Amino acid sequence: MPPPVPRFPLLRSGAGITLMSLLLGSCAAFDRLKMIGDPPPLTSIDNPTAAAGYKPVQMPMPTPQPAIYNPNSLWRNGSRAFFNDQRAHQVGDILTVKININDTAQFANETQLNRQTSEDSGITNFIGANTIVNPAKAVLPGRILTADSKTQYDGKGSINRQEAVQTHVAGVVTQVLPNGNLVVEGKQEIRVNAEKRELIVAGIVRPEDIESDNTVDSTKIAEARIGYGGQGQVSAIQQPRYGEQVVDVLLPF
Repeated sequence: MPPPVPRFPLLRSGAGITLMSLLLGSCAAFDRLKMIGDPPPLTSIDNPTAAAGYKPVQMPMPTPQPAIYNPNSLWRNGSRAFFNDQRAHQVGDILTVKININDTAQFANETQLNRQTSEDSGITNFIGANTIVNPAKAVLPGRILTADSKTQYDGKGSINRQEAVQTHVAGVVTQVLPNGNLVVEGKQEIRVNAEKRELIVAGIVRPEDIESDNTVDSTKIAEARIGYGGQGQVSAIQQPRYGEQVVDVLLPF
């Protein structure tokens, strides 16, 4: 019996991968065609813990300590002030994250390689070859091996990066860890004409690092995840075309 013919042979070849990439690109292009003349839509406000892929944060926790109360006292153990503290401390509270990123990095590397090899070996008088007349003398070996090789390599690389982001964004406490640390997530969207800017921040905040005005600096957020990007006409022009991206992925050279 002849071997069974696969039902989708193109999907198992490079042409199938290209076709699938083109189909996915066409779907994204169709979505862009539907938005011609309209600004990018803003995302609806939803509960972040109900979003797809949300997972509660799990971190190493110390041994729980029992609460100790002092009878006949107005002071409560663990309180940071005599009066009520207005800073975020429970799920649903809001605090402001001050993002101040000023990153500068410079790298310069150079590697040089130069190698030259020469091999030469032979026999000057092979079994009395100098006494044999032509043409027999021509078939006898004079030089057994002669080889030369030369290799040169010069590689240079440099990085000069400078990034600066300064802004404020409000976040919501989505989880209180057993040791009292707060898990914070915040998202901000700004639309100007046909361009939408997105600012996302998430991480773990220690209550002691929250200032009296209910703000916290981004440098004091553990496991910080800060993203700043956008969607719209300007961002679309800066991206390569779908065909160019597919070719860049598939071509091995």
